Amino acid sequence: MTSKKLMRGTHVLGEAAIRAGCRAYFGYPITPQNELPEYMASAFAKMDDAVFLQAESELASINMVIGASVAGARVMTSSSSPGISLKQEGISYMAGMELPGVIVNMMRGGPGLGNIAPAQGDYFQATRGGGHGDYRLIVFAPAYGQEIADMTRSAFELAERYRTPVMILGDGMMGQMMEPVVFPESINPADRPKPEWLLDGCKGRPSRIVRSLWLDVDKEEELNWRLFRKYEAITRELQDCEAYMVDDAELVVVAYGTAARIAKGGVHRARDLGLKVGLFRPKTVWPFPMDALGALSRSIERFLVFEMSIGQMVEDVRLAVEGRSEVLFYGRPGGVVSTPEEIANAISSAYRNTTSREVVGLRARQ
Repeated sequence: MTSKKLMRGTHVLGEAAIRAGCRAYFGYPITPQNELPEYMASAFAKMDDAVFLQAESELASINMVIGASVAGARVMTSSSSPGISLKQEGISYMAGMELPGVIVNMMRGGPGLGNIAPAQGDYFQATRGGGHGDYRLIVFAPAYGQEIADMTRSAFELAERYRTPVMILGDGMMGQMMEPVVFPESINPADRPKPEWLLDGCKGRPSRIVRSLWLDVDKEEELNWRLFRKYEAITRELQDCEAYMVDDAELVVVAYGTAARIAKGGVHRARDLGLKVGLFRPKTVWPFPMDALGALSRSIERFLVFEMSIGQMVEDVRLAVEGRSEVLFYGRPGGVVSTPEEIANAISSAYRNTTSREVVGLRARQ
């Protein structure tokens, strides 16, 4: 029987990456994710086939990720909100080159340097590509330690299957929280087949060129349509979510990540008050689980979106329900963490108010 290990979220992510065959890490320190590169540095120091490098900047580290990816390594980088912004040009290059890699963002309060408290203000950046050009990232939004472990394994596998960067979107609270976890079996990197994007010399095979610069506009358009078809396939195949206590619900709270854990406590409290309330939790925020939420909106008249921001995912919820349901919002930005009691109060207000279409969160705090 596989034993559970009690570990903080950042360490879970590092261990899961190593067990997934990650043997290259490049990054630059920023709170609140520094425990992850510390873990990778300590673990890689004991391994003969692994490379850890603290680069001179976020720009340098993401370009080192590109180099390791074309060399065939399973590679990862991590940062927090301002650092991820600095990596965006390189992430766009990776998408244009169709190179796999895993990027971790442990979000903090912002904009600007903000603070190191947990927040969810990077949703737009993560789910809309983040950098320049027509591209998207697969974006996982774990809420529990076990999901961090499982999604990290999936992130490396899907990055290679679809030849695309994959992001794991967490926050400072998730990174510090300690939970019991069971890890998947380790992968031996030597057992991986040689990737088709590998640049290791062309003796015995046709030469390969991996690039994102296409001065011929027809070639660039061809690339963009190929990426579009890839993203369509990802959207069909990877939408993932949890629907909790929605069978008899009259109102459903929509939240992801840490906010979803808080919202689940709020749902329990609302149920204790006799309110028929459920929770819809996206596990992938791109592709967003439009199909499941759209189907749910055919029987649910009202949704309350809870985010640790001024409201970003709420736009995807509105797109998914296509006007069939009323969508209200409650948010606490800047690193303020709500309590389950607070969310229960917001749920009660939204549940009992049958006429107002105001933004519940703003109205409740005025």
